[in-house]
Amino acid sequence: MPTFNPNNVLLQDAVNGKVPTEQATLVLKEFMQTAAITQLAKYEPMTKPEKEFTYLASGPGAYWVGEGERIQTDKATWLTAKMTTKKLGVIIPASKEFLNYTVTDFFNAMRPAIREAFAIKFDQAALFGVGSPFGTGVSVFEKVNASGNKITIGTGAGGTNDSLYDDLNALMALIEDGDKDPDGFTTIRRFRQKLRGAKDANGLPLFNEANGGASSQVLGLPVGYVDSKSWDYTKALLMTGAWDYARYGILQDIEYKISEEATLTTIQDDQGKPINLFERDMFALRATMQVGFMTLSDDAFAALVPPAA
Repeated sequence: MPTFNPNNVLLQDAVNGKVPTEQATLVLKEFMQTAAITQLAKYEPMTKPEKEFTYLASGPGAYWVGEGERIQTDKATWLTAKMTTKKLGVIIPASKEFLNYTVTDFFNAMRPAIREAFAIKFDQAALFGVGSPFGTGVSVFEKVNASGNKITIGTGAGGTNDSLYDDLNALMALIEDGDKDPDGFTTIRRFRQKLRGAKDANGLPLFNEANGGASSQVLGLPVGYVDSKSWDYTKALLMTGAWDYARYGILQDIEYKISEEATLTTIQDDQGKPINLFERDMFALRATMQVGFMTLSDDAFAALVPPAA
């Protein structure tokens, strides 16, 4: 039997299976470079749908000892967590002409759409719990609500001024109060104007633009930007955290299936009716992957919120 070669096989002759290795690797790489959570959180390798792992909740103490005295020992606190992966899927309608593409060329064309759809949906669930399959109270903002780690913009110095410097300093202090170190900010590009205009007490800018391959920085911490479709600006303007207390995993290669006869009930035409692929001489690509996400602490994250939040 000849070996399957995605460079030579037309899409119409390979209507389901795994995305070719090279394209799947690129999609996953681009997904991890696009989603905010995959850039901030710590990666946990996954070989099965559920993974138990241990993490250090508090370390042992050290003690002063005299010559010949016995050194006191403490027991480190290790906790166990379990992460479960869930299926993440996207359906993309496409013109039937794509069926005449090779499998390789088709997925090269579809890569940006697949990557963006996966990244937006994953960030929505992990950051704000929108449509999350990972359970209630797991997302970053839900942890912020549970801890009360919020600073209303303009109140970082006790409400005495509207300095963004004071706001961000107070936001970082909320994480430090839990004996953790904040190691990054995340927001959307809409907020970048405020970051650019912010100055410290000496009138020096807080914001350093990205250059030389380095990310933007504020107060010495990197700033990552989320797609605005993934962010709820009515709840949070910016978030920070000790991001090692957020974990994610990816279980499987990206799988796909195409259909020429489905009716897409979640997409409507200009008359408000579902899209019927057969009637429109189109087809749809369904791509799926399995990802996991969890947070390990209530007080590891904090949010700068608008006045009404």
